[in-house]
Amino acid sequence: MNGGGEGLAAPATSGAAVSPLEWKFSQVFGERTAGEEVQEVDIISAIEFDRTGDHLATGDRGGRVVLFERTDIKDHGGHRRDLERMDYSISRHPEFRYKTEFQSHEPEFDYLKSLEIEEKINKIRWCQTANGALFLLSTNDKTIKYWKVQEKKVKKVCEMNVDASKSMENGSVASSMSASSKPYLANGACKESPISSPSNDTSFPSLHLPVVTSQETSLVARCRRVYTHAHDYHINSISNNSDGETFISADDLRINLWNLEISNQSFNIVDVKPANMEDLTEVITCAEFHPTHCNMLAYSSSKGSIRLIDLRQSALCDTHSKLFEEQEAPGSRSFFTEIIASISDIKFAKNGRHILSRDYMSLKLWDINMDSGPVATFQVHEYLRPKLCDLYENDSIFDKFECCLSGDGHRVATGSYSNLFRVFGCSEVSTEATTLEASKNPMRRQVQMPARPSRSLGSLPRVLRRGADNSGADANGNSFDFTTKLLHLAWHPSENSIACAASNSLYMYYA
Repeated sequence: MNGGGEGLAAPATSGAAVSPLEWKFSQVFGERTAGEEVQEVDIISAIEFDRTGDHLATGDRGGRVVLFERTDIKDHGGHRRDLERMDYSISRHPEFRYKTEFQSHEPEFDYLKSLEIEEKINKIRWCQTANGALFLLSTNDKTIKYWKVQEKKVKKVCEMNVDASKSMENGSVASSMSASSKPYLANGACKESPISSPSNDTSFPSLHLPVVTSQETSLVARCRRVYTHAHDYHINSISNNSDGETFISADDLRINLWNLEISNQSFNIVDVKPANMEDLTEVITCAEFHPTHCNMLAYSSSKGSIRLIDLRQSALCDTHSKLFEEQEAPGSRSFFTEIIASISDIKFAKNGRHILSRDYMSLKLWDINMDSGPVATFQVHEYLRPKLCDLYENDSIFDKFECCLSGDGHRVATGSYSNLFRVFGCSEVSTEATTLEASKNPMRRQVQMPARPSRSLGSLPRVLRRGADNSGADANGNSFDFTTKLLHLAWHPSENSIACAASNSLYMYYA
């Protein structure tokens, strides 16, 4: 599996075995106390590290974006922070602190369609920084906003006009004037000028020009642009281009291309809407730009397929350059087949060679140079197969779990129920399959899951199936809780550190 571009890292599924990581709890933000009720608006709905990993953003159902910044002294990707500005001690593990928050979206009402538009943040994407300012995109179902977060100096008046030491007891200029009132001539001159009577200085306060100083700094979030009126359906994803100038937004049927500087115009590059909506068989579920090639992007569908498109081929990319999908095993089709095949999230590996996809039951790793099938499959919810009917009844089968890859491409991770998340090794000889609970007991020890035997899938080459857990219980033998689910997580771009959201709490783990 060679090729794929100059300077790319080794493929994620090759190489010698990588020893399993020992994951440890690092931090928690917003953890509720015993008996505390969580407000729905506080539930986290999006997580994203910036390119350096020094900043982390979360969005919630209340339309707020909260920013965190790295505080431990480390060398990140070849650049070192200015140590003179740091007022904290060296940490032995990655450490973040609250930076600021702002209200990104408000609830709206579409009067033409009689439709309420939620303020919930669906996705956050970091843009390139400039002049010390942070830039990011956030979106709800209909509106994308471009934000600039920057430190501003707070201006204060440090010297007032009135010198209090020379004013009267009540400190009022008017009072001192009235207390020493003098008869004035018709031309406005005073018979007894205070200038000629130095002894009367105490009756007139000395006057100063006000002095404005900038001493304190404050973080200010300002909305630079609003991109709206371009989607008839709910926006499910946004993705920045590597050119730093454009981004895409995707809903169920269309993908639009935007320029960051132009908010009133976008270009429709993918349109899967049929002439007759009764002929609709699949919808777009996620879209992502290639990390280095600005002309390539991939999007997934509710049928479990991933399409790779090249913007150089045509202005309207309804035809794909490559199609990635797994063939159904004969006789395996059921009522739930299409529902559980729907892909909820896709991510490109940092090297751009692989795509990770998450459907309801599993994680799949695809090589963009091999469209015959996934190079690896990791079972996440295989134990739930006998319970699909119950999951359909309570709508849990429609939960959209996200996925992520490590920066070196050696591992993948995704969430599950009971606030669990799972980490798998990607190399062919790896047996790593670790389950951790991000819960109100964050010090709970992780459990190393044993490797599972591979299953043959007919003609599909080199497919690995590992980590299936059919016990129907969590790492501690407890039955799974389908009301608590870990949907959102992100992997630090250059270190083995994971941020994950369980309800309103943000948990940080490192290895």
